[in-house]
Amino acid sequence: MNLRRPRSLKWSLVLRIAILQCVMLTLIIAGIVGAMLATGLIPHDYEDGTMDVLADAVARDAKGALVLKENSDLTKLRSDVPDLWFIIRDKDGHRLQEGTVPVAYQPFVGLLDNISDARIDLAIGEAAPPGGKIRWTDTAAGNVQIMSGTKGELSLLRVLGQAPELFLQGILPLAGLMALATLFATPWVVRGALSGLGNAARAAEQIEIDERGVQLPLDGVPKEVTPLVDAVNAALSRLDAGYERHKRFLTDAAHELRTPVAILNTRLAALPATPERARLLQDAARLSTLADQLLDLQRLDRQAEHFGPVDLVLLARNVVVDLAPLAFAVGYEMAFEPAREELIVRGDRTAIERAVTNLVQNAIDHGGKAGRITISVCLPAVVEVLDEGDGVPASERERIFEPFYRLHPRDHGAGLGLNLVRDLMQLHGGKVEVLDGRQSGACFRMIFPA
Repeated sequence: MNLRRPRSLKWSLVLRIAILQCVMLTLIIAGIVGAMLATGLIPHDYEDGTMDVLADAVARDAKGALVLKENSDLTKLRSDVPDLWFIIRDKDGHRLQEGTVPVAYQPFVGLLDNISDARIDLAIGEAAPPGGKIRWTDTAAGNVQIMSGTKGELSLLRVLGQAPELFLQGILPLAGLMALATLFATPWVVRGALSGLGNAARAAEQIEIDERGVQLPLDGVPKEVTPLVDAVNAALSRLDAGYERHKRFLTDAAHELRTPVAILNTRLAALPATPERARLLQDAARLSTLADQLLDLQRLDRQAEHFGPVDLVLLARNVVVDLAPLAFAVGYEMAFEPAREELIVRGDRTAIERAVTNLVQNAIDHGGKAGRITISVCLPAVVEVLDEGDGVPASERERIFEPFYRLHPRDHGAGLGLNLVRDLMQLHGGKVEVLDGRQSGACFRMIFPA
């Protein structure tokens, strides 16, 4: 299965918004320029129209003389301005002239060496473009001086030709500033918009396996994500309903088992003492233990506020007294080693007693039917059950606490005892672990919160 790393919604939005801003800014500026051209706000007869066309067309021939290369703009200029006139000259004395300079402007021709830039008009204060202009400008032929009339129109192609420069010098810096602002502002905005989703995620992280009726909050969740949260809440409700059905089944099954098992034990006790009767009594005892374990599963729903003080030393001593006859009958010795006379923890006394009983019964079943079984109560709050059997392989020490798992397939029992011990310890905020024994065998350790 190929699981790709999920994309960041926040940075995906930031990137798309930044790109959208750049595109929109470019379109807006282009639209404004187009509208100005269409409405005449940018005049077609602006005063540099003729000079722009001449500057683009001027070149040099093989001998270095100034010439005009015919192009579409120059052809259009000659067509639009029949009385076109101009003088183009450079600092080396090369000169190119066409048309007749109007009489009013002829005095300026002799003064071109002394004029840099000039606007020549016959009227004073006239707002319209002047009748003539003089300007030094850079061209393909080098720096030249042009004197001409101003009847040429603004070329749209020239405006479009300036677009890259406009983009680099105007739009791009502005778009960069907007993108930079987006980079810092958008994550803050997105984070605020998705804060409700973050609250739902944190609530989901707090859901534990023993909690029922939990729902993810919808406050502040964006409506686009609400269907997902609703689907998760519906799934949680279905899981709760399934758990309740499972719980009722286990409870009913445990109670239904107890009655026939009790009847079976009564009838077996009335039989003559034979090896077969002993085996049947042992099997009936296992059935009784299984029923008790199923009922213990239901006890896991008890909440910590119902816990009370439990003396681990007294509880462990009672388990030893109850199970010592069974251990002696199988062939074990038993030892009880408390660290002190009393060691108090908070918990469910019946549940803890069942957990210790399960560990001692496990040692009786798997301790090799020889040697010593030792029950210790250690500081700060630990109960240990040690046997001298074959022990538990390191690779199996996690799996033996799984429900219905048995280390040896032919072992008796349902494989629920150690699983119940683990769940009961989790309920008490502690844990159970299995280690190597002191010399051989296994050491099961129940560790309670100090």
